[in-house]
Amino acid sequence: MNSIFKGINALNEQVGYWTSFLVLPLIVVVSWEVMMRYAFDAPTIWAFEMTMFLYGTHYMLGLAYAYKHDGHVCIDVVLARFSPKKQAGIRIFSHFIMFLPVIGLFSIASIIYAHTSWTVLEHNSTSWSPALYPFKTFMAIGFVMLFLQGIVKVIEDVRILRQP
Repeated sequence: MNSIFKGINALNEQVGYWTSFLVLPLIVVVSWEVMMRYAFDAPTIWAFEMTMFLYGTHYMLGLAYAYKHDGHVCIDVVLARFSPKKQAGIRIFSHFIMFLPVIGLFSIASIIYAHTSWTVLEHNSTSWSPALYPFKTFMAIGFVMLFLQGIVKVIEDVRILRQP
């Protein structure tokens, strides 16, 4: 079981690392659009959507990495006043009450959302008409990875509670 949790941590670390490089094509697309729009007065029909797809993919695939490294918003001011064991207990409680049910439902809904998009080979209804199913798949993967990282965090907190 320990190797599974280490595997989830390693997966989220690697996906987060490689996902960070999506900033590079995002910079290229935004720079291209700015140059075409303001220097040549010829805006593109695809740059805005591509920016949304790149940033959305970057955001969704980076969720679990940020959570692994405690990069999400947290009420640290309140938790810092407690002992490590009480902090772990509060985190476990909040995970079971809020995090796991909400992210679990998001995971299920996004998997259904991506599956539906793949079954109809969904495309956006714009003039560029890009395929949407790959990006909806990244959304589902991002939520599932975040859910798995949440389970790892609960196990880590349970281990803190068991320490003498």
